[in-house]
Amino acid sequence: MKRTAIVFTLLLSISFSAIISQNQLLTIQDAIWKGRTSLAPKRLQALGFIPDSKKIAYIEKNQLIILSAETGKTLTTISTGGVNKALVGAGIDTIAAFEGLKWVNENQFYFTNKKGEWLYSLDKNTAVKSERKQSDFSLDNLEIFKEGEVFAYVNLNNVFVSVNGKVNQVTSDGSYTLVNGKTVHQSEFGITKGLFWSPNGNALAYYKMDQADVDDYPIIDWTTYPATNKNIKYPMAGKKSHYVTVLVYNLKNNTSTKIKTEGPKEQYLTNIAFSPDEKHIYMAVLNREQNHFKLNEYDAATGDFVRTLFEEKDEKYAEPLNPMLFVKNNPSQFIWQSRKDGYNHLYLYNINGTLIKQLTKGNWEVKDENGFDEKGENLFFHAAEQSPINQDLYSVNLKSGKTKRLTQGNGYHTAVLSKKGDFFIDNFSSCYVPREYRVVNASSGKSNTIFTAENPIKDYQLGKWNLFTIKNVEGTDLHCRMFKPVNFDSTKKYPVIVYLYNGPHSQMVTNTWMAGGELWYQYMAQKGFIVFTLDGRGTNYRGKAFEQAIHRQVGTKEMEDQISGVNYLKSLPYVDATRLGVHGWSYGGFMTTSLMSRYPGVFKVGAAGGPVIDWSYYEIMYGERYNDSPQENKEGYDKNNLLNHVANLKGKLLMIHGAQDNVVVWQHSILYQKKAVDKGVQLDYYVYPGHEHNVLGKDRAHLMEKITNYFIDNL
Repeated sequence: MKRTAIVFTLLLSISFSAIISQNQLLTIQDAIWKGRTSLAPKRLQALGFIPDSKKIAYIEKNQLIILSAETGKTLTTISTGGVNKALVGAGIDTIAAFEGLKWVNENQFYFTNKKGEWLYSLDKNTAVKSERKQSDFSLDNLEIFKEGEVFAYVNLNNVFVSVNGKVNQVTSDGSYTLVNGKTVHQSEFGITKGLFWSPNGNALAYYKMDQADVDDYPIIDWTTYPATNKNIKYPMAGKKSHYVTVLVYNLKNNTSTKIKTEGPKEQYLTNIAFSPDEKHIYMAVLNREQNHFKLNEYDAATGDFVRTLFEEKDEKYAEPLNPMLFVKNNPSQFIWQSRKDGYNHLYLYNINGTLIKQLTKGNWEVKDENGFDEKGENLFFHAAEQSPINQDLYSVNLKSGKTKRLTQGNGYHTAVLSKKGDFFIDNFSSCYVPREYRVVNASSGKSNTIFTAENPIKDYQLGKWNLFTIKNVEGTDLHCRMFKPVNFDSTKKYPVIVYLYNGPHSQMVTNTWMAGGELWYQYMAQKGFIVFTLDGRGTNYRGKAFEQAIHRQVGTKEMEDQISGVNYLKSLPYVDATRLGVHGWSYGGFMTTSLMSRYPGVFKVGAAGGPVIDWSYYEIMYGERYNDSPQENKEGYDKNNLLNHVANLKGKLLMIHGAQDNVVVWQHSILYQKKAVDKGVQLDYYVYPGHEHNVLGKDRAHLMEKITNYFIDNL
């Protein structure tokens, strides 16, 4: 009897503890600070293939775990304690965790400690000092060709190249107005860097950007006494732009050659690529109107124009985003991505610019290329063929054109391919699956699950969430997600927050964990709110027509689709149509302010962060792509200029801006405030000094608490 009583008491205690743990409530700090760390689905750190092997490695709990790619089984486990024994024996500082891990081969890897970087050998259990300098890893715009031996970087807007410790200064004319080696064109057109190594490392292409004609824009530093001004170059729509050239630095003779591009100064040079033999360099040359580009070939040694491989035009806009990809083991052919048939697909060309075949086709989009198999016969790529909210890995045979889906399971797959293309690591998530890692044989499809993440918020009170579609006014499906309040009761009426972005190159609703939502939505579900999101026309992975629907009238079609979402919400018996709120940042801030003033009375409360107010104050590359220039499209700019709609504002609007915003400059919301005063319209306003376009770090929780309280107090 005593034993039974003890067991019963123990079970009762465990059950009670489980009930208590599942009743935890999120704090705003939990939702914001932990939402992407300890309360996010767990990731395996440093997960990847070990070079020149069929092995995979990752870090977990201060252990380096090595697996077989073929079986998924653990081959070796290396603890920090085991490595530290070797370090102590050699008189080297010990490590608390594997940091800066980088594999050289299956027997050696780099790691760092307080004294620098070390090369560790598994077979000998020894560590030797790395010859690489720690300062190399923090260099501005660092672009490495060969680890520790050959790399390029930028200092004071000048380019430098280091070869085996010897540094050569490539440029000396760098200044505030003349920038070398950095991103250009406001990082549009797929541009993410300004330095480009040739395949064998004998040459370095780099951007030179002349900003002399671009207006200065003041950014005030409020922390100094008195406040000081720091100008930036900001090319606003309809005004003068910067002038970009491309040069090629030859490492053998230490000289730079300018690529002789023709055409007006204000054009865009993008998608830079070298030929495999390094003799030629290619780039897409796009006109400022962004409706016509040429894929040009130049002589890398002389800079001379050789030929135009092909041209693409579009009545609205063309947007080349990816450089040509030469076929592995076949330098006479390359892959090009294009939306010329209405969806982003892969095309196979020969080096003369003649189309061999369209490799992929259908009412779905290729998202990115993932490399070739060992022979170069098959190309791997991610695509959204199953659904715009899904992602899978595929292969396509270049000869037959046959496409094969390689990942299984309804959801979102992000794959990392081995060097030979024989295996890949599949990082899988779906609406209700936090994360799974699988190792897959690319040929047979056989897979081994190596890790399944637990639900990181299982101990908290949660609102239920789901994915679904509704129709817009044209009958097109729009993807939506909804978070319902904790302890939802369908007989009650609830307030709704519409969280939105709805701008180009965005997708908020995905078949990933929690439907792509943030933990803040669950925090609001605890407070009794429904949180709803819809991706309308203008957003990504729905084809060219869906995205280009907003051309020359940014804001109009997007609002129509958001109102379709509102009408759906109003049709639900548990939605209080008199208590609708809307919140978004950047393009979402523009949409929030638009809806509050152009559809007055629909939303009772809005919170607009970093909003575009007048598109003529936004940068050229993005603004003129979607809206043309103010001179060409005065009606479109005027219609969607929110200064012209301030008088119609109805309800409570909180506008927020970072005082150092260099993307959507502070002037946007300042002008809106001024116009509100002129019109006698009341709105609430908050500024975050020291923050640029996004409020990040410790102040993020402060921001979201302010927005949360605004909805609680007014909705």
